[in-house]
Amino acid sequence: MKIKKIAILIVLYLLNTSILHSIEADIFVQSTINRASKILSEDTPKEEKIEKLKSIAEDTVDIKGIGFYTLGSARKTLSDEQKDIYKKLFKDYFLKSFSSRLAEYSNPQIDVIGKEVLSENYTIVNSLLKGTSERPEIKIDWRIYTKDPKNPLIRDLIIEGLSLARTQKEEFASILNSNDGNINILFETLTEFSQN
Repeated sequence: MKIKKIAILIVLYLLNTSILHSIEADIFVQSTINRASKILSEDTPKEEKIEKLKSIAEDTVDIKGIGFYTLGSARKTLSDEQKDIYKKLFKDYFLKSFSSRLAEYSNPQIDVIGKEVLSENYTIVNSLLKGTSERPEIKIDWRIYTKDPKNPLIRDLIIEGLSLARTQKEEFASILNSNDGNINILFETLTEFSQN
């Protein structure tokens, strides 16, 4: 009888743990927004905000997935060593680009307004950046990778219908096409951006 009670308690604990650790995509996005808004509303130097925003991005964004997507078909021609170099350079590039752009906002008011489950792996979360006297209301859709429900990750932002990941992919393709597919030129471009 005692063993039966213990077994029931273990099952209940495991059920509760899996429920607690499974995060709905819309709640994940709102939580991420709230974390960023808190940092942006702090009375701290911009450099400090940027470092904190980078930390949020590392926790919530699939930087590696976005990086290889934006490289397009060129990724198939890279050696393992070149892939490792690219992963590092893209991560530095992405974190700087993301955090410095976001740090320009003093306190963005973004509300999650809905979600659409596309598949087991992807959910689109819809949100609105509230308008102010300086800017209009902006529709932002978040493409969330949900293959691991305990660890959802942002794969793309679609701002007023424009995919940031696709735009980045086109930019990288343009650099490669203009330089006969020379990956080292792209590496140099990423390095230069990150260091300036």
